[in-house]
Order: sequence, then structure tokens, then C-alpha cells
Amino acid sequence: MVNCNAGGTCNGGNPGGVYQFAYKEGIPDSSCEQYVATNLDARTCGAIDKCKDCHGPPCPVGETCQDQCWAVDYKHYFVSNYYSLSGMDKMKADLYKYGPISCGIEVTDAFEAYTGGIYSEHKLFPMINHEISVVGWGKDAATGEEFWIGRNSWGTYWGEGGFFRMATGKNGLGIERDCTAGIPSFTKTEDAIEFTQ
Repeated sequence: MVNCNAGGTCNGGNPGGVYQFAYKEGIPDSSCEQYVATNLDARTCGAIDKCKDCHGPPCPVGETCQDQCWAVDYKHYFVSNYYSLSGMDKMKADLYKYGPISCGIEVTDAFEAYTGGIYSEHKLFPMINHEISVVGWGKDAATGEEFWIGRNSWGTYWGEGGFFRMATGKNGLGIERDCTAGIPSFTKTEDAIEFTQ
């Protein structure tokens, strides 16, 4: 996704662009490319930028060693349709039927420092500045508090092994306001409707 600027760059992104790429091109498995957290020097998206294999030895830090790599064919994962959604009921229904959805939240200093538990912070008008994946929901057995289960992109050192629990409703940093989802497919759908509401 980063290599092909499909929905953004390392500087920020738009999940709608990722779903559009999945709809039109198909996404390779994560084993196709090693994530290096850098943007490509040029805005290209050739076969080697989507999926490659290389021979050793491992490339030294700071070098690309592309002369040791070649493009390989890969399994394409598509979406047959993608759309925006919001609100607890719609989110739960989509999670149950299709799996994880992407949602925007406002990252605050306190959220960056999260180490565990059900996170709760009220923002009257949350300003979406980060995208996360909502993978499920639950309810605390002791308090009855409902929460979303989210996966962040900051590594396993953060939160609960890279995941977090976020309060539902008005104390969830806007997690229920701006979500995007897609219907997974192993085949490309030529006549699907793109980005419906």
C-alpha cells in the first residue's frame, strides 16, 4: 500500500484509497514485501514494488540491494465493494458479517501513553488524525462497560501488545464517527458499485 501510494504515504493516508486499490488491483499478502517505513523515491508501482523475492545475504542497513531481488506473482485479495459507515449498530453488524473495519480517531497525548485497560477520553468535537482497525467489541464483566477492540499500527510495544480497548460512545475519541469497510473477495468483481454510502 505504501509502495504504490494506495491511499497515502508514510506521512498520512486515506483508507478509502486502500479499498479502491483492493477493488481495482488486489492486495498481496503481507509476506510479499518487507515493510521499511519509507516512501518510494519515485511515484512508481511496478511489479517489483508489489511483490518480490530476494537472495542473500541480508541487505546492509541504509541500502536497497534491489539488484538482488526480482518480481514474483502473488495471490490477489480483492474487495467486491467498499463503503463508509458510522455508529455502534452498523459497526457491530459489519464486524460480525465481514470482519475488521478501519476507523478514524483523534490521537491525544494521553492515548499515545496508553498501556492497557479500557481507554476513555471525552472530546466534544474529536478531530480525526489517525486510522486504526476495529477488530471486535466486548463488555467488562465487573463494570458492564462496553468497549471496542482496536489494533493500532505502532508495534507490539504499545498498548496491549499493539491492541487497545476503547470506550464506546462519546468517550471514544470519535471512533464511531468515520469508518470504512469492504467486502472481502478472492476474485475481482467488474460490476460492483464503488464507494457507496
